This record gives sequence, C-alpha cells and structure tokens, in this order.
Amino acid sequence: MQIGYKLSTEGYGPKEIIRQAVRAEQAGFDFVEMSDHYHPWLDTQGHSGFTWSMLGSIAAQTSTLGLATGVTCPSVRYHPAIIAQAAATMALISDGRFTLGVGAGERLNEHVVGQGFPSVRGRHERLREALEIIRLLWRGGYQSYEGRHLQLEDARVFDLPETLPVIAVAASGPESATMAAELGDGLFATEADPSIVQRYRSAGGQGPRYAEVPLAWASDERQAVEAALTTSRWLVTGWKVMSELPNPVNFDAASAHVEEKHIRQFLSVGPDAEPHVAKVRGYVEAGFDHIVLQNAGPDPDGFIDFFASDLAGPLRALG
Repeated sequence: MQIGYKLSTEGYGPKEIIRQAVRAEQAGFDFVEMSDHYHPWLDTQGHSGFTWSMLGSIAAQTSTLGLATGVTCPSVRYHPAIIAQAAATMALISDGRFTLGVGAGERLNEHVVGQGFPSVRGRHERLREALEIIRLLWRGGYQSYEGRHLQLEDARVFDLPETLPVIAVAASGPESATMAAELGDGLFATEADPSIVQRYRSAGGQGPRYAEVPLAWASDERQAVEAALTTSRWLVTGWKVMSELPNPVNFDAASAHVEEKHIRQFLSVGPDAEPHVAKVRGYVEAGFDHIVLQNAGPDPDGFIDFFASDLAGPLRALG
C-alpha cells in the first residue's frame, strides 16, 4: 500500500503548495496528489493555481516523491492532445514518478471556456474519446482521430518517455469503473465503495486503486471541526452537486446547511490517530491500495509532522 498527501491547491497559493510537497517527501509520504481546477470550491479557500506549473516545480525539488493529478478533465477545458503532451513531459522531467489521474470534470472548472457543460452521458462519451486520443498519441508518430465530440488532426507528441505514465480513471459507478479497466491503467475514487473496485476488477482492471480519504486534523478537535466547516463543507454535498454547480458562490449556498454533525459523519476529526486509522481502514477493506489523505484541518505542517510521528506506522500496518 502507498500513502499520499492531497495538496489543497484551492486552499493555498502556488509557492506554499510546492513547499508542502517538499515537506511531504521529507515526512515519508509516497506521493502527492493535486486537483486540476480553475476555481476553488469556496471563495473562503481563495486559491486555484495552475496545477501543471506546480507539478513541474515539485518534480524539480523532489527526488522520490510520486506525483499525481486528482483529477484532470482532458475533454472540455483542455483538449486531450494537450494533456497527452503535458503528461508525457511530466513523466520525463520526474523520471517516471508521474500518474495522470483523469475524470469527466465538474462544471465549476470546465464552463469557463464558454462551451457549456455536457450531460452525464455526454461527459462519459467525451472522456472515452479523450482517452482514446491520448493512447493514440502515445503510440508515437503523426495521428488523427475523428470522434463524435473530439477531433485530432495530424498531431504528434515528439517527447515520449520509455515508460508511459499510469492513467488512473476516476469512477463513481459501474460505467466509469468499466472505462477505467478498459482504457486506463488504474482506478481513482472518493468513496469507500467496494462495488467500484469489484466492477473495475471484473472488467479486467489490474492496476493501482487510488482513493481520497477526507479527514480534519488539528491539535484541538474543535479547531479541526471549525476549519472543515469554513473551508471544506462542500465535501458533504455529494458528487451530483459537486459536478453541476458553476461557481464558488453556488457551493457556498449549497453547503450553507452543513453543520458540525455532518462534518463528524463525513470526516474523521481531531488530534488522535485512532479515528483517522479507522477511516482509512474502510477504504483499504474496500480494495484501495493507494490512499490519499485529504486534510481539512488548519495546520498543514502540524498534520505532516503528525503523519510522520503517529499516523504512518498504523496506516502502513493496514496494508
């Protein structure tokens, strides 16, 4: 089992994100994962730097730390040809430490280019075509593609690594889990749902299985809960809401009803290792082997130190 640290690109500026990544490597995390957003979820978070620039800088300042997007939408705001090029370059400059996490996207980030946001079916169709285009370009040579939604005209990625990046496909149900097995090299999820892993495996998937685990650490339990309410209450709204709302102000309204009890139901909270280990155990038992700790607490350095001293050992014992 590998343990990763979720870099909150919506909660901190680009230089701070890079600093936290370096600290995560020093503390013994196996990898870091970061979302690829244009907007934060809430205005109170206040940030949303360009993920690919930060990834390049992190790769240059670390030596063993794995890097992953969690996740990039390669089919609306980006064209898949651009992501095929970007991911290949990241694999080269990181010496093979990069994983390309991809998904169907959220309206929050994809509507900004003025092309609207597709239906659920349309998003999945576009993601499938995007993955086919990325795979095609990674074969080398000049390639063209004519899909229902996406096209490629006489394009070539000149700098390809000897070992291509792992593509981990985000899944929330059977259709996307099957797509992860058919067109991806791994699975990415946010729920401790064993049926997603089972569907992925039954469809032939044999790669790494990533899962984000939401928690809130602070030296004081009350501080942990309050920080999660302030910056991360959007987590509680669920994927159907998270994928459809267009702007942070909408997420502020949609999460206005979230109370302390909801935070405690959804996240493990507080300064002790036991509730966080119990939370992770559910994901491991569901079949995930790449665990991403998504800390909503107010003190990233304190959490990284806590991981090194109190959390890493018990979590690794789960695997």
